[in-house]
Amino acid sequence: MQSQAVKQAGTSSRIHMIRRGMLAGSPIMLGYLPIALTYGVLASQSGMSNSELTLMSVLVFAGAAQFLAVGMLAAGTGVFEIIVATFVLNFRHFVMSFSFVNRLKKIALRAKLPMTLGLTDETFTVSSLYRREAKEDYGAYFFSALIITAYVSWVGGSYLGGVLGDIMPQRLSESMGVALYAMFIGLLVPSVKKHYRIAVVAVLAMIINYLAQQIGFSQGWAIVLGTVAGGCSGIWILPEEEEDI
Repeated sequence: MQSQAVKQAGTSSRIHMIRRGMLAGSPIMLGYLPIALTYGVLASQSGMSNSELTLMSVLVFAGAAQFLAVGMLAAGTGVFEIIVATFVLNFRHFVMSFSFVNRLKKIALRAKLPMTLGLTDETFTVSSLYRREAKEDYGAYFFSALIITAYVSWVGGSYLGGVLGDIMPQRLSESMGVALYAMFIGLLVPSVKKHYRIAVVAVLAMIINYLAQQIGFSQGWAIVLGTVAGGCSGIWILPEEEEDI
């Protein structure tokens, strides 16, 4: 009887942590749905089938990289260039994964590694706010629920956007393309507010991108060069105390 009571208490604790994780992930879900819808519509209008654009969300799960890939695909960029560009853009995920794994010291490594596959800027940021849960029993259930809530909303929103892309008027769907630029500007502005020199890095990357295209590089390789060169320039442009921004 005692062992059964302990087992029931453990099950109840797991369910409680899952519910808390879903609640913590609900703001991310609300933010992801409109962006995922926009991605689905744009991907559908660029020629991707609904299964293709949904599968990209299932396998990639990175909004900025997926928008970039869709834009490059619409421009006729080669597959290899798209892969390299999205890899460079998502390289920060390695750093976030190491930080995430190191932060959850009490959770077993076999539970932490799968969760790193679901890390995005948003899930990483929100998870960092819940340090107490990392030390509690069944903390892995909390963080897993948080990440899965965000993941399901992104994949579901992508699929729904693909469906809408097939029935939405062409003019309306084309106007949604501004969301791509709005999203990148939205990511840039908070960092620029912290330090104006980040704007210098961004402008330098844009200039390198433009010049690379002018001397004959394709759009895909120009993006890669601009991203890499702009990022590396931050080593010298940004002051030492701001390098972690």
